[in-house]
Amino acid sequence: MVRIGVLGCGRIGRVHADSVAVLRGAELARVYDPVEASAREVGERYRAAWTTDVDDVLADESLDGIVVASPTPTHVELLTRAVRAGKAVLCEKPIDLDIGRVDACRTQLGDLTDRVMVGFNRRFDPSFADIRERVAAGEVGALEQLVIISRDPAPPPPAYVATSGGLFRDMMIHDLDMARFFLGDVVAVTALGSNLISREIAQAGDIDGAVVTLRGAGGQLATITNSRRCAFGYDQRLEAFGASGMLIAGNQHPTSVRYSGAERTDAAPPIFEFFLDRYTPAYRAEMAAFVAMIETGTKHSPGFDDGRAALVLADAADRSLRTGTTISLG
Repeated sequence: MVRIGVLGCGRIGRVHADSVAVLRGAELARVYDPVEASAREVGERYRAAWTTDVDDVLADESLDGIVVASPTPTHVELLTRAVRAGKAVLCEKPIDLDIGRVDACRTQLGDLTDRVMVGFNRRFDPSFADIRERVAAGEVGALEQLVIISRDPAPPPPAYVATSGGLFRDMMIHDLDMARFFLGDVVAVTALGSNLISREIAQAGDIDGAVVTLRGAGGQLATITNSRRCAFGYDQRLEAFGASGMLIAGNQHPTSVRYSGAERTDAAPPIFEFFLDRYTPAYRAEMAAFVAMIETGTKHSPGFDDGRAALVLADAADRSLRTGTTISLG
């Protein structure tokens, strides 16, 4: 039985706690949060030992893995301490908002970063993973164009925006990793942004919509579209176009029921409104992969360097937006 501890009992920490709890062969053994009510609630819900002292978790030699689901500014310290304590680590994205801190962490840990998995859960989404496998198998021929669309139902609260690191590092970083998952190395980034939705987001110095174009080392192009608002739900789509065909993952609905009548034809129920409704299977598959890597002792993937590479792309998109130029990457 693989024993897991979760650091952070906020929304994403609870997602990971649930993923461990339903996974055969894993046990949610400990949870931590500095807020006692949150730690107690999650601990009691899943019958796990809970604490407000992070040292209690990091010092527990019976734990095999640690999930770092605490606020972003704490990620580097906690993942470093956990790895040095001999634990495998699943760290939520981003590793940090500052590439300098990420690089310093990489230097300090050296080869121990092989024990770190970064929480790019969309790689484990059944539809996206299926397309990736089929593209890699050559089903559409040489990949030429990739289209990724990700739009949230509504803007986040201003307090969240103020500490998020901006749309590129907070929201689009998932899509930037997905682009790398398909294209491999990216050599150029061009970004456009807009403020058409939220006055509060503009006042915070951030954008609420963006279109980013990436060029892969092989000449492939990827386009990522993000918006902080979508009137029809949580818009999550992907299209891979190649020399001999195309694969598409469309939006998902609670059921497959369709209605046709005099007033409308093939009418579907609304798409999912919330990221957990859409991505719970991906989070659970991600946790299963983390546990399997602990059991086999294999290098974790997506790993620390994938987390760094996605942040590099986010930083490049930010520079492109501010300078109005295409950013070339070495």
